[in-house]
Amino acid sequence: MAKKKDSVDHGSTEGVKNGGDVDPDFSDPEGYVDDITDEELCGDLLRKKPRETDGVESIIVVDGLPVVGEDRLDKLKGVLRKIFGKFGNISSEYFAPGDIEGVTAAQASGNPLPTTYMFIEYENSAAALEAVKTMDSYKFDKSHTLLVNLFTDFDKYENIPENWVTPQPQPYKDPGNLWYHLLEPDSFDQYLILKIGVSKGGTAANDLLVMLNASPEPTEVLNRAGGTETIAKWSPSGTYLASFHGKGVAIWGGKDFEKINRYAHPHAELIDFSPNERYLVTFAPRAERMYDNSEVLIIWEIRTGAKKRTFSEIYKSPWPVIKWSHDDKYFAKMGPDTISVYETPSFRLQDNRSVKIAGVRDFSWSPSDNILAYWVAEDKDVPARVTLLEIPSRNEIRAKNLFNVAECRMHWQKSGDFLCVKVDRYSKVKKEKHDTKYSGLYYNFEIFHMREKQIPVDSVEIKEPIIAFAWEPIGSKFTIIHGEQNNVNTSFYGVKKGDTPTLLKKFERKRFNALFWAPQGQFIVLALLKSAEGPLEFIDTSDFTIMSTLMPEMTTDVEWDPTGRFVSACVSAWSGKVSDTGFTLLNFQGRVLRKERIDRFGNLFWRPRPPCLLSNAQIKDIKKNLKKYSPQFETKDRLRLSKASKEMLQKRQDILDAWSDYRRKKEDDYSQQKKQRMLLRNNVDTDELDSDKSQMHEETIDVLIREDIVPIEE
Repeated sequence: MAKKKDSVDHGSTEGVKNGGDVDPDFSDPEGYVDDITDEELCGDLLRKKPRETDGVESIIVVDGLPVVGEDRLDKLKGVLRKIFGKFGNISSEYFAPGDIEGVTAAQASGNPLPTTYMFIEYENSAAALEAVKTMDSYKFDKSHTLLVNLFTDFDKYENIPENWVTPQPQPYKDPGNLWYHLLEPDSFDQYLILKIGVSKGGTAANDLLVMLNASPEPTEVLNRAGGTETIAKWSPSGTYLASFHGKGVAIWGGKDFEKINRYAHPHAELIDFSPNERYLVTFAPRAERMYDNSEVLIIWEIRTGAKKRTFSEIYKSPWPVIKWSHDDKYFAKMGPDTISVYETPSFRLQDNRSVKIAGVRDFSWSPSDNILAYWVAEDKDVPARVTLLEIPSRNEIRAKNLFNVAECRMHWQKSGDFLCVKVDRYSKVKKEKHDTKYSGLYYNFEIFHMREKQIPVDSVEIKEPIIAFAWEPIGSKFTIIHGEQNNVNTSFYGVKKGDTPTLLKKFERKRFNALFWAPQGQFIVLALLKSAEGPLEFIDTSDFTIMSTLMPEMTTDVEWDPTGRFVSACVSAWSGKVSDTGFTLLNFQGRVLRKERIDRFGNLFWRPRPPCLLSNAQIKDIKKNLKKYSPQFETKDRLRLSKASKEMLQKRQDILDAWSDYRRKKEDDYSQQKKQRMLLRNNVDTDELDSDKSQMHEETIDVLIREDIVPIEE
């Protein structure tokens, strides 16, 4: 007979001490408050917690399918698997059989053909959502258009309340005049200064300062402490100012820079505006690693703040991964062996299919036409190729085969008249397991004449390494900085219709690593950035006159204002190599106008202007008759300077008068208090004790201000 165990008090550990098999009680004591949330303790597990809708959200319903007989059913299923399989792995499928007799009867009577449907289940809900966005209203054949919905949509539509009320329209919020800065009577431009903030609690807030480039001194337009957590960016035409925050992106505009809209996208690090400022792209690369099925890239409508398209996965390609056509009608992104072109405002895949291009490496839109340029890498005996593709027809209007290609870079001229493809070519190649090494590199520039018949292509060969390349924005010249470290040259080429590019000028043995064309062309700044001994050289390319050469402190950034009248040479604290940060403002000839030293200076961005509304003929007429207009502006400038001088003199006189009044008042007070001083000092007049010069001693104090050490060469 088994021995009866002693009773154990479950509220103590006595049973364990006595050798009992009762577990101790780990309950929290009475009154205990747990200050750690479940999300902090096991957030990764909670995100994987099964939900009631799991599995259902990854199912789509495809309606409008053709009804076929048993002999064609397998072929139809294969076609559907191929179409819908590109959005993700299909877990299961169910195809509903159709009424074959109904098809025959419909054909005989001329009625619409009956259709059938199928269920498709993906491995995750993101694939199902992408399939619905892309394939709904897909033209399957001449007689059938597919209707694709999420399975969960049926429950949503079935449970519409009977007493449904039409939503009330929201009141319109007038953002004010978003182009007020263009009405500035003296046409002064604005610029944005970003000041790097001090990190507090792991989060740094940077200050925003917007200045009006007035003469003779700039005036403050906006001063917002902690206005952004990272950087700020102007929209292409300068209408909006975008700032970054932990929960997303906000845009500001109007005279007082009020908030126009905000776009909730946590951890957004990069943004891009469409050329006509209709859409905004936000990109959060960390979201793909932190959360499953997250919205990594979102396209927003700026005016309404509505999400127009989202992507949970992005093919690894340089930013911007979404590239826009010049008129905002199309945008495209690259995938493995594909380029997907989408239409706006529907945001659907153009022609419901991507452009299949085996080996595609990069692409770019023309800045003036709906033409895509892309290049394909070499594959065994198949050469590399640069192709121009017309959208929406998708016709190839030009192709160029290239041999021994390591890399290509595409550079469009701003007006879209020319396309330059920089081709890195090799003499020898060595392929290893995960890498390809090239040797004997030399370089070609393939110039496509976009405005000429059949788009002829010219070549320029450069044997030396290429440091920088840039087109003249308005004109037909381009500049190349090339050479080895101790033998750097700068070459200017001109392009004419029907002729190969001609070398116009070559500056030899001048160390530059960057070049900056003026927005209207003709003038250019050559610079050696991020170097303590780097020069800035201002050149007029009409006759290649060197207008000015400066040797400033280490310059990190150079930027032209939108009119081409001013240049800013900046020393940024982002480089971490200098303590004396700020910027120098120069005119287009390189004459220093003003120097600003700003603590924690980050960047300076000029506010862009929209395209000029004048025709090319009107602009040429103004340039031709510039001498007729210039006197009135020169007179206005002199009056402004004269007014500024008068104001300065008046200000100084007011300060002097105020000081004189104050001194006279204090002298009167001092005289009136003399009797009191005499009483306090035993009737001894101490006012004149210092008048005896013999009682005064002169003492000289030397203070070390600076010590310079100059090495003497032997």
